[in-house]
Amino acid sequence: MIEKFNGIIYLAVFIIHFVGYGVYAYRCVIGTQSFIDQYGMDKTGAIMTRFFGSLFIGAVVMALYIMFIRENGVDGTWGFFNLVFLQNLSAFIVGIYTIKINKLGHTEKTSIEGIIAPGVLTLLSAILCYGLADRIYM
Repeated sequence: MIEKFNGIIYLAVFIIHFVGYGVYAYRCVIGTQSFIDQYGMDKTGAIMTRFFGSLFIGAVVMALYIMFIRENGVDGTWGFFNLVFLQNLSAFIVGIYTIKINKLGHTEKTSIEGIIAPGVLTLLSAILCYGLADRIYM
């Protein structure tokens, strides 16, 4: 498995990135009430919170497939890795806009997690795209 990821470093980055996705998937879909309470949202936001979490589930399932089932590992999976990077980058930019510029929906519970988490995920996915380029762009 390690050789399919160009070494232990990129395998670790892959695992860390998609564990992060898994945490958000769980918090949004299964732990919805505590997630919306944490941010001071009304329970009517549960539908969109779960919708948001469902996108993470799809990516985690694909990551598990690439990691454990797909015979060639990451070979030729550029579409998946680029989509994940662009989604993370979009979330990062929208987070900056929402928290620093627009401020719509700000409450006393508003935090900068909406910038930090997507920023870290963007960095991790960029590292994966760069470090696995010789394999994913086959």
